Amino acid sequence: MSGSVWLPPGARPDSLPAIPRQRTPSWAQPDPIGELAVRLDDFIAAAVHPDEIAALLESDGLSDDRIRERYGVKNSFALAEELYERVDRRYPEPEDLPHDPWRIGLLACLLRGVVFVLPGFAHLLGAPLLAGPRGDLGLPAGTVPLLAGALTGWAWNQGLAHRAYAWLGLGDRSSARRCLLLGAPVGALLGALAALAVAGTAQPAAVAFAAGQSCYLGASTTLLVLGRERALLAALLPMAAGTLPTLVRDVPESARVLLLLGSLAAVVVLALVEVAPAVRDLGRGCWTAGLTALLPFGAPGGRPPAPVGGPRLAASLPYALFGLASGVLVLYAALGEVLAGGELSAIAAPAAVALTLSMGPAEWLLHRFRSDSLAGLRSTGSPRAFRRATVRTLGVCLIGYLAVLLALALTTAALWPHTPSPDGFRLAGLLMLGVVLWTGLLLQSVGAVLGGAAICCAAALVQTLALVTHTGTPHIVGLVVYGAAAAAQAVLVCGLLGRATAHR
Repeated sequence: MSGSVWLPPGARPDSLPAIPRQRTPSWAQPDPIGELAVRLDDFIAAAVHPDEIAALLESDGLSDDRIRERYGVKNSFALAEELYERVDRRYPEPEDLPHDPWRIGLLACLLRGVVFVLPGFAHLLGAPLLAGPRGDLGLPAGTVPLLAGALTGWAWNQGLAHRAYAWLGLGDRSSARRCLLLGAPVGALLGALAALAVAGTAQPAAVAFAAGQSCYLGASTTLLVLGRERALLAALLPMAAGTLPTLVRDVPESARVLLLLGSLAAVVVLALVEVAPAVRDLGRGCWTAGLTALLPFGAPGGRPPAPVGGPRLAASLPYALFGLASGVLVLYAALGEVLAGGELSAIAAPAAVALTLSMGPAEWLLHRFRSDSLAGLRSTGSPRAFRRATVRTLGVCLIGYLAVLLALALTTAALWPHTPSPDGFRLAGLLMLGVVLWTGLLLQSVGAVLGGAAICCAAALVQTLALVTHTGTPHIVGLVVYGAAAAAQAVLVCGLLGRATAHR
């Protein structure tokens, strides 16, 4: 055991016999494709298609001949498919969250809701101008031209606002200003003509008030589209403050008219200031550019048509129809019983005020839904999971809006003088109308306004036919019509917004 190692004859004692080297079997040699997969692991894991990997391989200078010699596959696409199969998908989160265009502050939306309500004080100031004997519709004679002008203005200005927003979306603020500069006066003229056409026995003062309302609608649309809500609020606050004394004592008619004209003049001047750059352009002989911004074709004289990619005129028509239909539905909710031959109810005014005030929170919840939907696109990994997340977010936002609307309806009814608490049918009808309006706005925001406009127009037509044929009581008919329209739009929203492509 302790003896020396045996050596062959002639061998030196300080050397050992050579040990033959073991050959590595072919199955134990390193896998070149596996080594490449390890080296490109991060890129392969984030790839959504093998073609991305093939493009990287070709950009590194790997020809098909070298790929066949080194990796034993046919070409770069075959190698890319092999690498794609070997590495699990891992999509890294971006270091910085992408910009969310739908994130907006609650205060700004509440401000818009207040701006929507403040013009109602003008109707309190102008009440003596609208007084008179009741006409065929059961309303004071001066109210009919006011409603006709309002419906015309809602329809026209909805379409005008869409067209101006479309120009802003294209980055052409100058064309948006020209569109508003020419479109707002046309809308004011149409509203005044509509009021004059149905004036009947109304006093000239009532027609003048309706014409002033049409001018306000055009000017306020200009300010709202161009993001000047605070300026509009500042112009309306003096008129609203001047209305408060009328609640406790009689105010001379001259003071009422002065407040109305001063507020209207302030809003119109602010709107003109906003479109002043367009006024300067048109003053240099570019009226055809204004017509091009408003219409889908140029003015006479051989001017070229609107720039390629500009908004089409037909694209604004559904928005105008939605504005008209929603205005008719709100009108029936407020004055349906009177139009059906009943007495003017004190419940109608608080309901209309609550619905108008709720438009601010409705806008914020709409932005919240779109923002959460974008977050769902990033966090979910399958179409089914995204659809569930979208429906859940939709339910939360819609329930939140209905809670706000219910609270506003009960609060305004409690604060409004000589107003009883609304019954269950009226509250249910108001909430269903809120669903119709909110889901309609949601469909507008995703570019699916045609379906919402069709449903709202059908609902307005059905309610009009029920009124003309004296079918049912107004609040029962309203509840059925609003409920059916709300259900139809809810189905449309869930079916559409469950697809990721709808959230582009």
